[in-house]
Amino acid sequence: MGKGKKGGKRMNKAQLTEMLQEFFAERPGETLSFKEIFRSLRLTTHPLKMLAIDIMEEMAWDDYLAKVSDNSYRLNQSIQVMEGKFVRKANGKNSVIPDDSEKPIFVSERNSMGALNGDRVEFTFLARRKNHIKEAQVNKILERAKDTFVGRLKVDKDLAYLVTPGDVFAHNIIIPRRKVKGGKTDDKAVVRIIEWPDGENKSPIGEVVDILGQMGDNDVEMNSILAQYGLPYKYPKNVEDAANKISGEITEQDYKEREDFRKVFTCTIDPKDAKDFDDALSIQRLENGNWQVGVHIADVSHYVTEGSIIDKEAVKRATSVYLVDRTIPMLPERLCNFICSLRPNEEKLAYSVIFELDNNAEVKNYRIVHTVIESDRRYKYEEVQELLEANGVIDGTGEPAPAETKEHPYQGENALQLITLDRLAKKLRAARFKNGAVKFDREELHFDVDEKGKPVSCYYKRSKDANKLVEEFMLLANRTVAESIGKVKKGKKPKTLPYRIHDNPDPQKLETLRQFIVKFGYRVKTEGTKGATARSLNKLMDDCNGKPEQKMIQSVALRAMMKARYSVHNIGHFGLAFDYYTHFTSPIRRYPDTMVHRLLTRYAEGGRSANEKHYEELCEHCSDMELVAQSAERDSIKYKMVEFMSDKVGEVFEAHISGITSYGVYAEIDENHCEGMIPMRDLDDDYYDFDERNFCLRGRRHHHTYQLGDPIRIKVAKANLERKQLDFALVNE
Repeated sequence: MGKGKKGGKRMNKAQLTEMLQEFFAERPGETLSFKEIFRSLRLTTHPLKMLAIDIMEEMAWDDYLAKVSDNSYRLNQSIQVMEGKFVRKANGKNSVIPDDSEKPIFVSERNSMGALNGDRVEFTFLARRKNHIKEAQVNKILERAKDTFVGRLKVDKDLAYLVTPGDVFAHNIIIPRRKVKGGKTDDKAVVRIIEWPDGENKSPIGEVVDILGQMGDNDVEMNSILAQYGLPYKYPKNVEDAANKISGEITEQDYKEREDFRKVFTCTIDPKDAKDFDDALSIQRLENGNWQVGVHIADVSHYVTEGSIIDKEAVKRATSVYLVDRTIPMLPERLCNFICSLRPNEEKLAYSVIFELDNNAEVKNYRIVHTVIESDRRYKYEEVQELLEANGVIDGTGEPAPAETKEHPYQGENALQLITLDRLAKKLRAARFKNGAVKFDREELHFDVDEKGKPVSCYYKRSKDANKLVEEFMLLANRTVAESIGKVKKGKKPKTLPYRIHDNPDPQKLETLRQFIVKFGYRVKTEGTKGATARSLNKLMDDCNGKPEQKMIQSVALRAMMKARYSVHNIGHFGLAFDYYTHFTSPIRRYPDTMVHRLLTRYAEGGRSANEKHYEELCEHCSDMELVAQSAERDSIKYKMVEFMSDKVGEVFEAHISGITSYGVYAEIDENHCEGMIPMRDLDDDYYDFDERNFCLRGRRHHHTYQLGDPIRIKVAKANLERKQLDFALVNE
């Protein structure tokens, strides 16, 4: 009776097609007869059976099915089986990225096997007819990206479930009532999956690992972001205890083994809210008229021994994470803020690169040595900037302060030393750009928050001369350290070292950039040497500086750039135009720097080359964790942005188009730089096509164009804190 009832349901072609696709997808490799198909799907009426046969004919024509006999079919798996990474999207446009390509291939939900974002999967192509999009089907989930998830609890009498963002699961996670751990509705919770979805059960089953607290609380929301990315939101007690046992005392042996820089003028220059000072600069005039500049770096490897409990935790974290209102340090607080930190008026151990520079900032000599230092002064960037400007420096021109005279001596504490460092840094910077470094001065969105973490203002932070002063000497130290190991005589193999590498731009994306900028009257070289490409990009940045299209061109140019990463296989650094480059200057907040410190010490003592494979694995892990940390940082900015705008719903602002996608237009408010989206469905005056190559939307009927960079007026329509999403509406005059 039940069978007849189900089969008797009226079903259209689209519904039956979906049912058949799911049915075959769940049975890869099986040959299925009409009789089996009709029985399994409960198709009991003649019209439904005839419709099913017609659909299967079409699916065979599409190469989705293979016809085995006149009355049987199987899923077409004749195409090569491949592996790749699954990408889940909230809008249902899931995809898989093959291992040997960066091009995503569409995967419909019915063919996804419930794969999650980042899962490694085995898949096959679904062969399609001409003009059909290329599509793939997941056959097997090889490796889950993670098994813990963050979301909002809904607790009913017998059952609870976790509501996650739409791009995580197609269904909510079911939690048995006994595994809720005291959680209440609207609590943010961390849940571990104990049973993954399969063919029968579409919903995963989980258990609560941790209750973070009530939704909307600032600490809870920041910890949720960390937990979402699998980043630690609390420090293990046993690691803290191990750090508390470390003595910060400098022994007689330490003094004997190190160069003494305690009497040389030394200072740290950092952001105003910095607590860990991992680099310091010293400067003194030599008898021959040259300058001795010391780049002194916190000697973390002296205190953190390889394989110790603190080291293992540092490896796991690989980097400090900087959210809007807090830092999640790589090392325990006692180490990063006290023992290792180069605090003023305290003797500290450092690993240093000591340069002899002439007045043109050319390196005459250098040595890499362990030192003891004592910082004379802790400067904030703003203080150094004020001092420079008070002595005639005009920020951004690249010109140093005028020479000191009797009538006009330099003003300010340690002015001569700081102005000299600035002058040398500017020479180094000019030489770097002359050699082909790429000029991308990116602005960062910054929030001022109150004591409860609520944002009260928002603005862009731009890198000024004081920031660039420090940056140039850090770049010089990093490059010099990399060259000291990587540069060897012809025929000799260099010892293993983690390098910071940056590949040449993607040729295809460069070509897209070239075609895009032509309409604004600009040119860029897409062929030729690395240096020629870089100089051409710099000219483009200079030419469009201050023009309405500047941000738009910068954005498209950045997309053409590859991501920098760590590797023991050196290919140079395109963006900096260095043949050899590493990270040595921030061991408090980056694990690769600690690795470099250890290897330098080992090689200085005559040690053999380290295991290449082991260090490459560590490099890959550090590169991955860097990307994860960046994603968490971006999410914290998005959250604060939505929070900042949540009391401005209904208000109208001047804005410009900052991004174009197939599903909507992103706009950035001119006044405060907050970004939101105008959904495509709200552009209802026409049907718009997305022109990916020219970064615009074009109306089919009226030919109106929305272009990257266009000024528009928007109204704040919605501020969804849970989804970290701002929705705007266009205001038409």
